[in-house]
Amino acid sequence: MTQTLHPTPDLPERRRWMSILARASADALREHLADAPPLPAHTRLKGPDTGLVMLRGRAGGDGTPFNLMEATATRCTVSMGQAMGHATVLGRDAAQAELAAAIDAALQLPDLRAPLLAAVIEPLAAAQDAARAETARKAEATRVNFFTMVAMR
Repeated sequence: MTQTLHPTPDLPERRRWMSILARASADALREHLADAPPLPAHTRLKGPDTGLVMLRGRAGGDGTPFNLMEATATRCTVSMGQAMGHATVLGRDAAQAELAAAIDAALQLPDLRAPLLAAVIEPLAAAQDAARAETARKAEATRVNFFTMVAMR
């Protein structure tokens, strides 16, 4: 008996939606799923498990990497037909991890990809971009130009 596998999405495309899902709260995921087609049933393969991950930093942004600190993360893997979805999210929200993994699996199914991208991924990406832009705008308002201060003496 041969199994038919669904065509896998491009790696950069999947990496993008997994990143968006990982940063979205469980409430935001549920809110956007209300406008999407219903997800097929899934089976938990692993997790949700909560543990620690090491966050790494770089001195000056481009120096030698160093271990900065540990953060709590929750991961989950689900199966949805022939698709397997994975998710790792910061924090202890098991529902968020399982829901993100289920959406990842559903996005690998060709008939659900376009509706889920339109109803879930793109609105979440727009909201995350707007929040990032707002944070950058607030940070820019506090920047001090030291060369201007020297010239003012």
